[in-house]
Amino acid sequence: MRVFVAVDLEGIAGIVHSEETTPDAREYSWARQLMTQEANAAIAGIFEVVPDAEVTVADVHGPYRNLVPDMLDSRVTLLRGKPRQYGMLDGIDRGYHLALFLGAHAQAGAWPAVLSHTFTSCFLTVLVNGIAMGEIGLNAALAGAFAVPVGLVAGDDAAVREATALLGDSIVGVVLKRAVSYQAAETVAPAQACAQLRAGATEALRRWQLGQLRPFQVTPPVTVQVAFTSPFFADLAMLIDGVNRLDGRTITFTRPTMPDAYRVLRLLTVLCSTPR
Repeated sequence: MRVFVAVDLEGIAGIVHSEETTPDAREYSWARQLMTQEANAAIAGIFEVVPDAEVTVADVHGPYRNLVPDMLDSRVTLLRGKPRQYGMLDGIDRGYHLALFLGAHAQAGAWPAVLSHTFTSCFLTVLVNGIAMGEIGLNAALAGAFAVPVGLVAGDDAAVREATALLGDSIVGVVLKRAVSYQAAETVAPAQACAQLRAGATEALRRWQLGQLRPFQVTPPVTVQVAFTSPFFADLAMLIDGVNRLDGRTITFTRPTMPDAYRVLRLLTVLCSTPR
């Protein structure tokens, strides 16, 4: 039994502001400790059901160097740093049975939703075969391309609603805070969050054992439409082979598989960091 645990930061209990999610900001050190504690809680839930599970924990926020390695459960391996070919889910193609998404947030434009965005602040919307998707949907579709179902999504209520609407009620949704606005939420205490995550991970493993979880798969070919915040980013996107412009800030492209499309999205994310 191999489990892939992707841990983001915006959906962690107590987190509501970029001062808590940005390296070198004043509250970041505290936030990354909360992030690591939540990861450990989910890990404990996994091993409670499958004591000999092989667990990979992927750090997927910002620089991918947020989880505190010497605080992390020693039974797992930690994937950190970038660049990584498949970004947040790099390695998912290497024979995993189940994926869990911790610290998740809603897609760009969702409201009310805490710190909602999709990969970068430069993306306004992402449509995949006509369906709006944020990081939850895009990552679930990438996992699904390798026959890996998502068993748990934890974050604010907006993230969990988005996940269940797209992936179905068979997944375990763990709501750790209720969004009030983009930078405000009513949140459970960290200890309560960890208790919920341990129980949620245990339930996700049991649902997998009962055959209740199915991969989320996008029918190929995969057509993606991206609206940017500025025409400048659409200008840069036109450097990529096969990208077509729909208007000043909107582009589209088609790739034969979801992994191929996902790699283009990751490249667009890198291009969005180009100074203007």
